[in-house]
Amino acid sequence: MSGPLRVATRGSALARWQAERVVARLQDCLGDRGAELVVIETTGDQRADEPLHAIGGTGVFVKEVQAAVLAGQADVAVHSAKDLPAQSFPGLVLAAIPERADPRDALVGSTLADLPTGAVVATGSVRRRAQLAHLRPDLGFAELRGNIHTRLERAAGFAAIVVAAAALDRLDLSSRIAERLDPAVMVPQVAQGALAVECRVDDQATLAQLQTINDPTAERAVVAERAFLAELGSGCSLPIGAYAQIEGADVVITGILSSYDGRVVYRETVRDERAVVAGQTLAGALSQFAGVLA
Repeated sequence: MSGPLRVATRGSALARWQAERVVARLQDCLGDRGAELVVIETTGDQRADEPLHAIGGTGVFVKEVQAAVLAGQADVAVHSAKDLPAQSFPGLVLAAIPERADPRDALVGSTLADLPTGAVVATGSVRRRAQLAHLRPDLGFAELRGNIHTRLERAAGFAAIVVAAAALDRLDLSSRIAERLDPAVMVPQVAQGALAVECRVDDQATLAQLQTINDPTAERAVVAERAFLAELGSGCSLPIGAYAQIEGADVVITGILSSYDGRVVYRETVRDERAVVAGQTLAGALSQFAGVLA
């Protein structure tokens, strides 16, 4: 191969960090070839003031990045795995899930217990909002979008904001975290804390390189969570979340399905050696409640 490996990424500080992390992990494979970032602006970046659910939800941060790889502008795409739709993008393959960072949600500004009655918490996630409302029906909520630094700048206007703990850890901003919410308290978004690296299906050389940085444990957990999303989430507009852990030979995955207002939250846990089956079984167990909540 000639020329540097071209890595497509969004332009935010977090996205660049993630892309550079992948490049660093690939250094032994790349040798003198090196790598360069190809920065792509996505729909989610262009419409940063609008709620995610209003502009298409899952996929608004990745489609243009994926298109750049398919068009030959880049060789590799690096994403936050939680931004990927459940179905693979035609022509691309999910080649690697590197080691997973902290999957938990984090409160900035206050712990959950210290939030006063009627406090306003800002988040752009219906999943986070529903689960917090279930735990604390007295809370009010406000919309919050933008990159991590933008959200932190706006944090002073609310009692607390909710962001992914991994994002703050990666940007050396973990000192801003008031509380990391245990998955037993708030089930994370599917694949939260993980990175996803894609390349073209027919680019076997790049695929082989990317597979050297794949983490089998992180991959099994993310595969289970994405199977849950594919089975339930593709036809479900309700707040959902799932988190899988590896216990011995088993994948243990917990998921939630909630009403928008958080008054009703269904939670189930499934254990299976087969990651995809675990996720699909969990989706089946929760899907029976979708009609009740709709």
